[in-house]
Amino acid sequence: MLKKLNHPIFAVLILMVSITIFSSCAKPPTEELAQAEKAIDEAKQKEADLYAQDLFLKAQDSLKKAKDLVTAKKYAEAKKAAEEAANFAKQAIPLVEQNKAKVKAESEQQVQDVQKALEELRAHVAKSGKLMAPNEAKSVNEMIKKWETDLASIKEMIQGQKAQEASDQLKAMKENILKQKERLTPLPPEKAKDK
Repeated sequence: MLKKLNHPIFAVLILMVSITIFSSCAKPPTEELAQAEKAIDEAKQKEADLYAQDLFLKAQDSLKKAKDLVTAKKYAEAKKAAEEAANFAKQAIPLVEQNKAKVKAESEQQVQDVQKALEELRAHVAKSGKLMAPNEAKSVNEMIKKWETDLASIKEMIQGQKAQEASDQLKAMKENILKQKERLTPLPPEKAKDK
């Protein structure tokens, strides 16, 4: 019986079975990669890149890692990374509406803060207008009018579900208004001497 097992055909058969087993295990996880890309695309369409950034970035990083692992022919690890990418993307989607509502509420509060800052700046210009150069008061008042126009556009953005973009613009606007106000506020006598 041992002589039959040493037969060359049996050795070839064992070799072919081994190659088949190894080749079937060593395939790139194309289906998992496709699912991960689809999940990330869906998350992006639902604005997860804006409102669930941490999870969305993790999904993108995991997908990149999976593709790098495929290139390195580490298919088991690539499959795991692709599945992880899909999971992160799927986790991000439910957070979008929740975070969007939060950013919208924050933006609406920022609108009020900016309006207040504009009123304070306008009052400051009116109060110290006589001390300012005529062109400077006119210039500041023109800036205030521009900011008010921009603020109206931002309010429309908030209603149009672009709360993140509105929030970013409101932050920049408030910062500019405060800088303008600071620039126009005279220093107390003791600090003016230090300069």
